[in-house]
Amino acid sequence: MQQALLFLFAVVAGVMLPIQAGLNSEIGKSLKSPVYATLVSFVVGTFGLLCYLLLARTQWSELKNGFQLPWYYWSGGLLGAVYVAAIIVLTPRLGVALTFGLTVAAQMVFGVIMDHYGWLGVPVSPINWPRVIGVALIIAGVVIVRFN
Repeated sequence: MQQALLFLFAVVAGVMLPIQAGLNSEIGKSLKSPVYATLVSFVVGTFGLLCYLLLARTQWSELKNGFQLPWYYWSGGLLGAVYVAAIIVLTPRLGVALTFGLTVAAQMVFGVIMDHYGWLGVPVSPINWPRVIGVALIIAGVVIVRFN
């Protein structure tokens, strides 16, 4: 049951991304800047998270644990900003399906590599033929979407 809820959460999050891309692209057009649109997205997201943390009465003292991590762990927010800005630039030019097809294919390729080596503390899962075939099918899907 717990795994089914996790899968459902992943699906819901996946559905939200193309919607976010469309919304953020319109903000980017209106503001005439993907960087401003990214800033707006992150400010609104930060406000939403702060509201959640206040309503959930979370323990703010847990934040201190993050300061014990190496500096490069903090770059995740910057990577997220680059990703959102890229989606804002790419979506109006390539369309939602191709933009996300390309980014998902890249995520899968790099994800399989990260899993193989266990980089950044992820569980090790060696590259094998089923994983290679799965990634190849995703890339094939991107090619079909592109040339359809």
